Order: sequence, then C-alpha cells, then structure tokens
Amino acid sequence: MTFDKKNLDKVTLIQLYKRMLKPRLIEEKMLILLRQGKISKWFSGIGQEAISVGVTSAMLNEEYILPMHRNLGVFTTREIPLHRLFSQWQGKANGFTKGRDRSFHFGTQEFNIVGMISHLGPQFGVADGIALASKLKDKKQVTTVFTGEGGTSEGDIHEALNVASVWQLPVLFCIENNGYGLSTPTNEQYNCKDLADRALGYGMESHIINGNNILEVYNTMDQLAKSVRENPRPILIEFKTFRMRGHEEASGTKYVPQALMDQWSAKDPIDNYEQFLKDEGLLTAGEVTQFKVEIIQEINDNLDIAYAEKPIVSTETVELNDVYQSFDYKETKENSIKKEQRLVDAIAEGLKQSMEKHDDLIIMGQDVAEYGGVFKITDGFVKQFGKDRVRNTPICESAIIETAMGLSIAGLKSVVELQFSDFVTSGFNPVVNYLAKSHYRWNQNADVVLRMPCGAGVAAGPFHSQTNEAWFTKTPGLKVVYPAFPYDAKGLLATAINDPNPVLFFEHKALYRSIRQDVPTDYYTIPFGQAATLKTGEDITIIAYGAAVHWALNTLDKHPNINAELIDLRSLQPLDTETIYNSVKKTGKAIILQEDSLFGGIASDISALIMEHCFKYLDAPVKRVASLDTPIPFINQLEDQYLSRDKFEGELLKLLQY
Repeated sequence: MTFDKKNLDKVTLIQLYKRMLKPRLIEEKMLILLRQGKISKWFSGIGQEAISVGVTSAMLNEEYILPMHRNLGVFTTREIPLHRLFSQWQGKANGFTKGRDRSFHFGTQEFNIVGMISHLGPQFGVADGIALASKLKDKKQVTTVFTGEGGTSEGDIHEALNVASVWQLPVLFCIENNGYGLSTPTNEQYNCKDLADRALGYGMESHIINGNNILEVYNTMDQLAKSVRENPRPILIEFKTFRMRGHEEASGTKYVPQALMDQWSAKDPIDNYEQFLKDEGLLTAGEVTQFKVEIIQEINDNLDIAYAEKPIVSTETVELNDVYQSFDYKETKENSIKKEQRLVDAIAEGLKQSMEKHDDLIIMGQDVAEYGGVFKITDGFVKQFGKDRVRNTPICESAIIETAMGLSIAGLKSVVELQFSDFVTSGFNPVVNYLAKSHYRWNQNADVVLRMPCGAGVAAGPFHSQTNEAWFTKTPGLKVVYPAFPYDAKGLLATAINDPNPVLFFEHKALYRSIRQDVPTDYYTIPFGQAATLKTGEDITIIAYGAAVHWALNTLDKHPNINAELIDLRSLQPLDTETIYNSVKKTGKAIILQEDSLFGGIASDISALIMEHCFKYLDAPVKRVASLDTPIPFINQLEDQYLSRDKFEGELLKLLQY
C-alpha cells in the first residue's frame, strides 16, 4: 500500500493514526464484552476505520455527518465521551436514546451526528434535507452521509441521489463497498463494475477511493469538501474496503473464502499505516505502546463510569410524554372581518399566511410551484415566495419526506403536498419509521406537515380516492387532523405548521369546492384535540369527521324531529375523548360514521373507548357505519354502493328505535 503525505505535517499524520487506533481498541474490548453478555449486539467496523476517521477528519465540526453500523470512528473522531457511548450500548440513561434504541441508532445535535435507522435508505434523503437547509441559508457547509453497497439497492437511495443532483445539494454520498451485504456478495447485489459509475446517470461527479488508505481517504475528502463548500453540488464516493467480521457477530464469516480474508487482512488500514509512519521516522514502537496504554486506560475508565450508572428506570407517563415534542399551543384569535370561502380557498389562504409568518417554512411537492399544485392551492406562491421556498419535486415521495425530516433537523419547517393521499404509500417508511419515532428515540422532532388530499365521491378509482387516516392514527408519534369545514381547515392548518411534531393534514377532495363558509380573513389558530359540537341533543350521539360530517348533517336535515348531538372530531390524533364521553353519558346512544372501510378504522377504536368508559350509560350497542371492506371502485354506481353515505340514515333510525 502506497501512502502520499502530500503537505500534511507530523501532528496531523500522528493524529490520524491515533484516531484509527481508538475505535479499533474499543471494538476489541466490545467483542470481549459481547461474549460476556454485557452488550447485546455488535456490528464491527474492524478493517474499515480509515473511512470513518478520514472522512470525519475532513469535515468541520459544525457540519452534519450521517453514519451507519460500522462507523464508530465517526463518533470517536467527533470526541463523544466514551462513557456516553458505552451507556448507549448498555441501554442506560446517560446514552442518547434513554434505552429506547440500540448501538448506533441515535443522533446527537451536540455533535452534529444523525444516526441511522434499520431501514438503511432514508439516510440519503435526510442528508438531502440537511444540505438543502445549508444551501438555503448559504452556510457553505457540506453534509456527509454513509451507506453500504447493500443499501444502494434500495429505492430511497436512487430517489435521494436524483433529488440531490436536480437541486445541486452540497452532499458527499459515501458508499462503503465492503464486499458483502450480510452474506450476499456484491456480484449478487448489482451488475456493474463500480457503484461510482451510477453517478453518470444522475449527472453527478464521482470518485473511487481506496478505503483502507487513511491518507488517500483524508486528502481526497478534504479536497472535495473544500470544493463543495464553495461550489455546492453532490458527489458520489465509493470506498473500496472489506468487512473482516460478520455483518453482526452472530452471523460469522464462514461464507467468505479464506483466501479473500487473507488478501484483505494484508491490507489492514492501521497496520499498514503504522508501518509507513515507522518507516518515515514519524513513529516509534514505544510511542505505539504508549498510545495503546493511554487509549485502553481511557476505555476502562469510561467503562467504569458506565457500569456504575444504575439501570434505566422510567414510568409510563415519561414514556408517553416523550413520544411527541412538547408544544405550547398559543392561540391567535380570529379577526371580525370574514368572507365566504370554499374549503380549497381557506386552505390556500391559511398556507399563504403561514408562509408569511414563518420565513423558514418550505413547501415541497409535485407540481406545487408554477403550476400551483393539481388542486391549485399553491397557485401564485412562487411569485410571492420564490422557488427556493416553493419547490417542485421529482416523483419521489420517500426522498421528499426524508428531505423534510432533514430540514427539521437543520431547524427549518416544511409542508409536503402528497398529490393524493394514496401516494403516501410510496413514502410510508419514512413517515411511520422516521418522522414518527425520532423524538421518542433521540429527542429529535420532525417539524413536518404532510398535506393529504383524500377521499371518494369524485369517481377517481382505487388509487386516488382512499381516506387512509387509520394507517397513521395507529402509529405513535404522528398527529392526524381531518377538517370538514373551511373555517376549521384554515385554523387547524396554521396550528399544524406551528406544531413541531409531524402532522398528517387530511383534505377531502370532494369538499374542496363544494363546501362554503364565512372564514376570517386574517391569520388564526385552532387547537388540536378539541372536537366541535355542531348540534346538541338528548337522544343520540353522532360522531363523524371529514365528508361524513356533511352526510350526517344532510340526514338530520331530512329528519328535523331527531334530537341528536353531532360531534365533528376535527382531529383524530389527539382525539377529544372528553367531548365524546360527556355526550354519550348524556344521550345513552352512540353511532360513529366514517368514510373509511369498517375493519381497522378509527370508528372501531372510538367504539371500544365508549364501551370501556361509558358502558353503564349506554342504552344500546355502539354502532359503527363505514364503507365496504373493498377497494374503492371507479364508476359512480359502484362508488355509491361502496360508500357509507347512503347507509347512515337507515342505521341511525334503527339505533334510535333500539
């Protein structure tokens, strides 16, 4: 192996050696502790230290790095106190996840590190968001993100690379090509010579680096980082290296030919660099021994600190409170000036006023810029706010939702328009696994609103008509809002954007231009978790949301003699159970109307809650009315048959007679 010092001084050369030695010695200790049952799992980076150390050494401390399993050298080079790392691996409170996640599945704003989740691909998209924030703020900073060659097969990686290239984001995409994805060799993972070649298809610069040569890694990355700070653009970098141990220790390496292990063992990044420094007269055997003694002492001292820490203790209240970032809702009261608006107009005006209020708010989505979105809600926004803040995106829901997460990490708000709520399936993973879980895992909020045009009644078929709120009310960490009226939509959207937690904001397409109401012209907010009682009554409680509210109102208009209490939930998570319970205790009967199909819908949970908390007040079984348990058909007569709209009247009358 040939090393080129270039113009590096002795201090830097020795520092790079010590920075590689430290994670190696930590790993050797961790392997012992693993066998002793003192840590639960270990993903070894032995043999790959030059990449983590060289890359991190080339970055500025204020620049974000997004590492993976085998990047211990990132954490140690950023000088995270070892006892905190050891506490993290032992699931103790002094770690970074309060015992809620393991190993390197954590981030820390203090050290500008954003750890991985087990779904590998989202890292690249999150890096896009952080880099976008840097570019918008003209920080002249680089974001660096890691993945393995196995992760490059995930669609999120493709999406993120494409977005980064289209937007010319300052990201260094680092692929550690270490030969195997668990036991699958590279020839069974992709069919090209070098992964770096893929950059050509993205219109992106690429480089191949010997990942076992610390000086080649450091010098090249230092040069690239300096260049990208001045000339923002993405670069794809493939590091050729090898994984000397199992994917994780339990899997072993029996699937690797011994000759290949021997070949790469001879390329050990630390042994070879140590010998180079000795040959250059920059390092002595005595100094090597001294360095090892000092590092081992540091390891043992910090292990003692971590061992002395008591096992983590928490309460249900603490756990529940940490699912969301605390949000101190501040009411902004409406003005006295009102004008009649359709639902679509109220949402557009509310979004525009939030853009005026929050200079750091970014809108992203397909066709949202000059075209104004397919429903014209952002029409004219580009002229007022510019294309930096109103951004057309490629068709890539995963990457854009991940980009929104990255913007939040960097301190910016975002609203993402899912062209139709059905399309969220293409970005489902980052919603339920990244946005929803980040605050609970490592205290990082996701300040993201996903606008979800939804619903049937417009003959749009199975892929443009779903109302899929139940997928998300099931997921702790998400807030779900579903207004039925223009007034509510405008005020709740303002609150959603103010709220630092991820909010899915459902907008029923059939209501966009069919429902009108007098709406305050100025900015105002409405709190989450407060249902609206639209009608008061004594005989029965009707609970609905979205278009179903209007179906219920139409039914009651036909039967003015029915003394019903009608509750519009408005927000589904948080849910206003107090209003529901108080009403049911008064009326003794409850019927829940939803547009979604029956099984697994939110009506089922509301019914169960009423049965658990109001059973002794009930004079009849709780009734759920929902659409058929089929996909949503296209043609009108089939869609009418599918929907719960026309079933409600009969079920209401039957329950009243019970």
